[in-house]
Order: sequence, then C-alpha cells, then structure tokens
Amino acid sequence: MSSEQKTFLTKENLDTYLKETAKEYRRLAGKGMPTELILIGGAAVLVNYGFRDMTTDVEVVIQAASSMKDAANRVGDRNGLPNGWLNADFMRTESYSPKLAEYSVHYKKFYGVLEVRTVTAEYLIAMKLRSGRQYKNDLSDVLGILAEHEKRGEPIMMERIEAAVKNLYGDWLSLPEHSRKFIENAMASGSPAELYAEVAAGEREAKSELIEFEERHPGAVNESSVNEIIASLKRKKRAKGRDER
Repeated sequence: MSSEQKTFLTKENLDTYLKETAKEYRRLAGKGMPTELILIGGAAVLVNYGFRDMTTDVEVVIQAASSMKDAANRVGDRNGLPNGWLNADFMRTESYSPKLAEYSVHYKKFYGVLEVRTVTAEYLIAMKLRSGRQYKNDLSDVLGILAEHEKRGEPIMMERIEAAVKNLYGDWLSLPEHSRKFIENAMASGSPAELYAEVAAGEREAKSELIEFEERHPGAVNESSVNEIIASLKRKKRAKGRDER
C-alpha cells in the first residue's frame, strides 16, 4: 500500500502512449517482428466502458522481446511516466491464466507491428472476481460493467460469468469466497448501478484505512494478510458504532 502520487492515464492518452510505444518498438526491432499485448485490469475497463475516466494501472499480458520493454521505457521517459508503466506483473498473480489469449479480442493495431487486444465483459469480470481486492476497484468495476451492459440493453447473465470463470480457472470454487458471495448477491439484487457508488466508497475507505494501518504497523500489510486486516478493521468500526449508540 502506498499514498504516493500516481500518474493518471485516460483512454485518450493511453492510446497515444501505445501508439508511441509501437513506433519506438518498430524502430528498435524492425517491421519483421510484430508483437501483441492484451490490456486487462483498469486499462481494459478504461477502453471498453465509460464509468471510469482514468486509471493508474496499465496492466498487460505481453509476450514480446526485450525490445518492447525498452520501447515502453523510452516512451515513459519522454512523457514523465513511471518506469514500468506498461506493467506485466499481472502475469505473476493468481488472476492470470494462459487461456486469456484465447479469449481476448482485437482492440487496435499500431504501426503494423503492435496488436493490442482486450477481453470481453464476462472475462474481465472473472479476473476481477478472482483478484477480489476490497481496497482497489475490483468489485466496483464488476458492478460498473454489469450496469453499463444493462444500460445498453445487453445484460450479462450469471451463466456467462460462471462459464468465463471455468474457462480461465477451471472451477467456480477457484474464486475467493468473498468474491463468490459478492457476485451472487449483486446478481440477486438486480440493481448493480445502485450498488456501484456504495461499493466504490467502501473500497476507497478500505484503502485509506490500510494506508493508516501500514503507517502504524510497517510491513504488516501483504497479499496474504490484507483481507483479514480489512475484515478486522471493519469489525472494529462496527463495534465502535454500536458503542457510540
């Protein structure tokens, strides 16, 4: 967790940086070495939906020569972006599946060498649920995606989400328990748009509380402890609320 200043990217400048990266990659590797990347996470939400207008994460699945990393770093240096702004660390998390490439779809191609792909709604939801971070935008993004598809007259049924989870991860039980309960309750509610603001506010509050907790207990917050810490902080807050009544 960190409260340090972030660089925000919009759909418009993300496309610009990807285009610049493709141009730089072509200069370094030549026309004969095309490559591809898959936008996931916040970047995929940004390019496919309108409920978020910026992201701090440009998470990608990428299979490329080191020239792509060099190209991205040069573009980042020119534009004041942090080193590693094109971030493939997602491929080391439990949310990654090698089957993502199979279920990805075309987004844009730049300079004839960089094929940029993304993922459709149910697969993006599956990844968000697999991660299920209660201090990020994972769960509110799920609601945002569901709400936008309802608005378009293209509601996403639970069967599609279950199929996507199984295609990527093999089994519905591969999701964290709190994610399974969350999506089941969200689908039963029939009103993802109404839940969106509440869940997003809860995520922001959880992040703020985690930052304060880490300041008091340096090194205590990590991927294995974060959910229990959030649950403990919520229990203490509820208990304090009861005592004040």
